[in-house]
Order: sequence, then C-alpha cells, then structure tokens
Amino acid sequence: MTTLTRDPIVIFIFTFAVMWASAWVGTRLRRMRRVANDAEREDLGTIKSASLTLLALLIGFTFSMAVGRYDQRKNYEEAEANAIGTEYLRADLLQAADAAHLRQLLKAYVNQRILFYTTADAHQLDQVTASTSALERDLWSAVRLSATAQPSPITALVISGMNDVLNSEGYTHAAWWNRIPFAAWLLMIIIAIACNTMVGYDTHQVNGRFRVVFILPAIVAVSFFLIADMESPRRGVIRVVPENLMSLANSMTQ
Repeated sequence: MTTLTRDPIVIFIFTFAVMWASAWVGTRLRRMRRVANDAEREDLGTIKSASLTLLALLIGFTFSMAVGRYDQRKNYEEAEANAIGTEYLRADLLQAADAAHLRQLLKAYVNQRILFYTTADAHQLDQVTASTSALERDLWSAVRLSATAQPSPITALVISGMNDVLNSEGYTHAAWWNRIPFAAWLLMIIIAIACNTMVGYDTHQVNGRFRVVFILPAIVAVSFFLIADMESPRRGVIRVVPENLMSLANSMTQ
C-alpha cells in the first residue's frame, strides 16, 4: 500500500474498482434479502449517514495533511534558495581566489538542487543525490580551509552561512520523505468500502436507479486521487516547481 499511494493514477484506478465492487455487492445483497421494514430502513439510514459523515471528516482531515505537507515542501524550497543566495553573497568576505572557487561550487550546487525537484526517474535521482553529496563535501571543505587559514569573525560568518545551506537541504529531504501514515489510508479505505456497500444495499431498483450507487465510488476515488497526488511530489500532477532556485541560478549566471 505504501508504494501504491505514491502513484496517483494507480490509487485512483484501485480505489474506484474497489468502491465500485463494494457498491455492486450491496446491490446484490439487496436483491437476495427480503424487503426491509420501516424500522430496519430507518436504522440503516442512521448508520449510513453517520458512516458517510465520518468518511467525509477523514477525507477532509487527510486532505488537510496533504496540503500542509505540500506547503511545507514549497516553504523549504524558498528557504533553501535564500540560504544559498545569502552564502553566495557572503563569499565576497573571503579572499578573491577562495571566493571565486566557492561561487563556482555554489552554482553547480544550485543546478543539482533544481534537478532534485524536477527529476522523476529513480536512476537519475540517485545520480543527483550522489552529485549533491559530493558538492556538499566540497563546499564544506572550501569554507573550512579558508576559516583555518584566516580565522576571524568574518570567516565564521561564512561558516555559519554554509551550515544554513547544508541544513536547509536536510530539511527539504525530510519534508519530501514525510508522508501520510499507512494506517490513515487503510482506515479511509475500510470506511469507504462500508459506506459504498450500505449505499448500494439501501438503493431501490426503480427504473434502473441502481446506477446512482456508482456516483459515490467515483467521488471517493477522485478524492483519494487528489490526496495521493499531493503526496507524490515526483509522480503527481501538482508538484513543487523550484521557481526560487531557478531564479537564483539565473541571477548567478548574470
């Protein structure tokens, strides 16, 4: 299920098929069973309404979690661009040769960070991760050597800026790894199956009205698709575009 929820198209197809099957089972049970009396129908209506309300609350709560994680990824992209841009300016505090070397490393680093946001292929992403780690070691070595050669409050400021650069990258990765728990997905799917089954069971067969029961599976599937889409920053339609990093890269080349 963890792998399933990371592909919005797959989660849409899977949930629609499961919900449709649940509604169909409800209609089959309705045909097999005797007609319910008014008391039984009233009790079923109460349970169905409560279950649908609970399902709506769970979907809304989970959607809010997905939106929060999406906003977090956007905020960390902005923070990362600000940290790199600040360190690029602080390079002027070093000697000319050290400053030029640090700027070149930061330019290459920004390009790798942009690729992190835009790359969807797993193999290419591994290469980007390896290149980013190597550049981080080079960046730290560059400021460490300068600070060791000329220890002063000024070089300490450059060191502090580099810490912000490296920390912001770690915060970004943590935000991309943070996903909606499996238990939340499982609970929503179980309750949705129960709701669709009850809706199918409680539908009257008058002039082909059994078709109405398939509206709820479509609505639930679309809701799950939207949640999974925001939870899948590399495969989804709604993605975090590294606009701040791109703008920073353009300013560095000018």
